[in-house]
Amino acid sequence: MSSTVENVVIIGTGCAGLTAAIYSARASLNPLVLEGPLPGGQLTTTSEVENFPGFPHGVDGYQLTQNMREQATRFGTRFEQALVTSVDFTTMPRKLVVAERTILARTVIIATGASPRMTGIPGEKELYGGKGVTTCATCDGAFYRKMEVAVIGGGDSAAEEALFLTRFASKVYLIHRRDSLRASKIMADRATSHEKIVPVWDSVPVEVLGVKEGSVSGLKVKNLKTHAETVLPVKGVFIAIGHIPNTGPFAPPLAVDEGGYFKPQPGSQVQTNLPGIYVAGDCSDHVYRQAITAAGMGCAAAIEAERWLAEHHG
Repeated sequence: MSSTVENVVIIGTGCAGLTAAIYSARASLNPLVLEGPLPGGQLTTTSEVENFPGFPHGVDGYQLTQNMREQATRFGTRFEQALVTSVDFTTMPRKLVVAERTILARTVIIATGASPRMTGIPGEKELYGGKGVTTCATCDGAFYRKMEVAVIGGGDSAAEEALFLTRFASKVYLIHRRDSLRASKIMADRATSHEKIVPVWDSVPVEVLGVKEGSVSGLKVKNLKTHAETVLPVKGVFIAIGHIPNTGPFAPPLAVDEGGYFKPQPGSQVQTNLPGIYVAGDCSDHVYRQAITAAGMGCAAAIEAERWLAEHHG
């Protein structure tokens, strides 16, 4: 076990974690950032980000996170590629077990993100991230102006994605394995009554086409009642079957909601049920899930950690 006690340990290097690092480093807290298996988070899989403020012509997702990392490093942030396997939050300082050693921390900011739930069909993985398969209509919808697209799912998220895409796409196929949406009645009614949305009932996706071409050229779907397979001539496939928050070894002891997302305390966006431990980004945000909102939460978490340290450790 290391005898050094870190002021701030930040877990995760997406927009939330890197923004927290920038703010805590500028506050001279000398933060340690632990990178997981996907440094930079989901944003690194996005070829172009058009809605992050300050980049009028868009910015490559990987480049954006690299810029943040360089900014955090400039102010003294330290990075270590490591996976937290277990924690002990019953003691002070907090204990984080990483491989063969234990890291001690006065405050912890968890920004581990969430992983989109995928279908696993052929072509999905190969064409994900800038090639036509995506999990975010808000992020990528504008790339499909006057094109036909497909949304896979039947809940509120799928209905919302489909409705949002009608602003850009010429036609939106909404694919669901049942004969009615699971979404709330108001969302289902809006989606099924929209002139641009074409429900594809009792059907499941079978294969995303276009691997050889390098971009989506169609989506093969199968009707579960007739077993007939058809190809939808879409250029974009939006998967909206939910996300899995990366709560790892932290929940419990940290409180989570019914969806498994970290549950901040009332009146706070980032404070957990344990003092000095904060959450930021998609691991606790199942509503917005945007780079800019994750960055805002990272900022808030760093400021809260700084105030807590000032109060308890002078």
